[in-house]
Amino acid sequence: MLARTLSAFLLTFLLATPTLAAQCGGDFHGFLAAMGREAQAAGVSRSVIDQAFAGVTIDPNVLAFDRRQKGMFHSKSFEEYSRTRVIPARIKRATRLMQVHAQLLARIERQFGVPASLVVAIWTLESDNGTGDIGKLPVIRTLATLAHDCRRTELFQGELIAALKIVQRGDLPLRDLIGAYAGEIGQTQFLPSSYIKYGVDYDGNGHVDLRHSVPDVLASTANLLKVNGWKAGAPYGEGTSNFEDAMREWNHSELYRKTIVLMAQQLGGR
Repeated sequence: MLARTLSAFLLTFLLATPTLAAQCGGDFHGFLAAMGREAQAAGVSRSVIDQAFAGVTIDPNVLAFDRRQKGMFHSKSFEEYSRTRVIPARIKRATRLMQVHAQLLARIERQFGVPASLVVAIWTLESDNGTGDIGKLPVIRTLATLAHDCRRTELFQGELIAALKIVQRGDLPLRDLIGAYAGEIGQTQFLPSSYIKYGVDYDGNGHVDLRHSVPDVLASTANLLKVNGWKAGAPYGEGTSNFEDAMREWNHSELYRKTIVLMAQQLGGR
């Protein structure tokens, strides 16, 4: 969900991302070369950079999609939006999965303080619990395209380097670094920078895999909220600290956060 991703992270990157040297626009190959130097300075190996950038070209479909997304939420009321998202089929599947993963979710709630119903609500709305479309685009090409475009170059230059770090760390091989139209990865759609910052290896296999590992997906989602101030045991409805602060780091859209809360309530949330 591109609008969700950008609304949640754009301000953070404008304030926190250091100025990068690569010049947006102009020759794309020259831009990639400059990004390669930036990535190497950030600790990414030359071999990873060369492999990741080999044959990469601008994706015009990514640019076209990006330009169509403005105002996605603003034209709908909460009632209109939520009735298309919080639907019986989703509730039924999510309820069943809460039972399937009851022990895992209980462990996550004890460790991170985030209710199982809220974690599963996010998982459901973002990707239909991993059964929906989590993206089919090569993340490196997508982010290189958006970074080269001058509208939000610093944001996406930072994301491109973070994506290279995912490969460098061995979390995902390049062939599995597949995502959505803003480079979001996995079953709860993390931007690469959030993947690096909040990702948790919860299945203990030595890798953070937000595409395939349900334990990693759910724990990382809870960890993002915890790190951003989630108060365990406190309510999280509209107007609460959890809603206005921690959940805002997940999504700046109040409409979307209210939809998450509604889904969690339908799943038996507090």
